[in-house]
Amino acid sequence: MTEGVDPRDTEAEEVVGAEAAEAAQPTTAPAADGSSDALEQELQEEQEAVAHQAPHAVQGEGVHPDTALAAERLLDLQRLQAEYVNYKRRVDRDRAMVQERAVQDVLETLLPVLDDIHAAREHGDLQTGPFAAIADKFEQTLTKFGLTRFGDVGEPFDPMQHEALMHTQAELPEGADTTTVVTVLQPGYRAGDQVIRPARVAVADPQ
Repeated sequence: MTEGVDPRDTEAEEVVGAEAAEAAQPTTAPAADGSSDALEQELQEEQEAVAHQAPHAVQGEGVHPDTALAAERLLDLQRLQAEYVNYKRRVDRDRAMVQERAVQDVLETLLPVLDDIHAAREHGDLQTGPFAAIADKFEQTLTKFGLTRFGDVGEPFDPMQHEALMHTQAELPEGADTTTVVTVLQPGYRAGDQVIRPARVAVADPQ
């Protein structure tokens, strides 16, 4: 046996080292739904687990003060690491949401231009010529960002997709048994599954 070495200090260091290695294991993967509540719950559980290890890591008769201090500092570092990992997960998740929202904001500002192009086509002003080609290229470019136009006469009225500006009496398609779109006053637009603007329509009820 080596002289001057207290065997109790050696045993305490082995205990601290084992618990520290366990605490240093990577945190679990984020919740499948990516929700903020799930991440917050996960962070809280990790912090509680690290905090629970702190008193056990420094307990034991005859533990050297330097050993206990090193264990406390290691647990503090692991706690900060767990917080950083979960913070990075939230940032990565929110980055995609911010990018999607930025695209939607740009598309929304272009809706008046799209309305003018659509109205010109309805009146036959963009059948041929250079402006018709430019309008086609402009709309095709926006479709690359998932922009689509919707809203047609004869569709069943859907408050999630349509905004009824008029309620009138009109002849409905055969078989219609619910409130139906009879006039599209302004088409709607969506980006992917997100409605940017509902279709503004006039509707009629079945007789």
